[in-house]
Amino acid sequence: MNSVYSPIIRDGLWKNNPALVQLLGLCPLLAVSNTVINGLGLGLATILTLVASNGIVSLLRKHIPDEARLPVFVLIIASIVTIIELSMNAWFHELYLILGIFIPLIVTNCAITGRAEAFASRNPVGPAIVDGLMMGIGFTAVLVLLGAMREVIGLGTLFSEAHLMFGEAARNLTITVFEDYRGFLLALLPPGAFIGLGLIVALKNVIDARQSTKKPASAEVETAEILTAS
Repeated sequence: MNSVYSPIIRDGLWKNNPALVQLLGLCPLLAVSNTVINGLGLGLATILTLVASNGIVSLLRKHIPDEARLPVFVLIIASIVTIIELSMNAWFHELYLILGIFIPLIVTNCAITGRAEAFASRNPVGPAIVDGLMMGIGFTAVLVLLGAMREVIGLGTLFSEAHLMFGEAARNLTITVFEDYRGFLLALLPPGAFIGLGLIVALKNVIDARQSTKKPASAEVETAEILTAS
């Protein structure tokens, strides 16, 4: 079982991360990632959408005609997003107002439609759900990391307005990183989001490059050990 799910987990979290590798869903990623809580809120909504849509598409994959599959996928995703949107409006109204149009825009997120088409429609329910979960977590991790970078640089805080998601008891969760900080407006504006995402993508590329150089070296060592032993 591990051999089945391990590649799916690696793809979603790192190797084929929708935000860092596929570069999909950048509009909401860059628009609402000015704080950790905003990024986490949209990320959780995206995870729920990916898991539910992948699961339903996989269940119905043998009953959906090829010529109608994309409209059916969009209809399924739109229904799920509508349920999530109404639920957020009911229980997380203030956060819902902040995220605004970007909640219904999840319907048009290419990452979600892409996973339904490329994976869920061709695989059983179990792997499809895991794929949706891992892709969603990978996307959310980038949202939260970018939100943390922009919030610290732009506002000098972390977990600002946590009560919007976790209730009044979470008001004390706000961490002041810089005392008497006047803020840095660029980090909170769209250019700051592009710069932050570019830095994260560059960091991932550096890590991947270093790992790729280590693998041949380790393979050479193993070969030398085998020849010595023989």
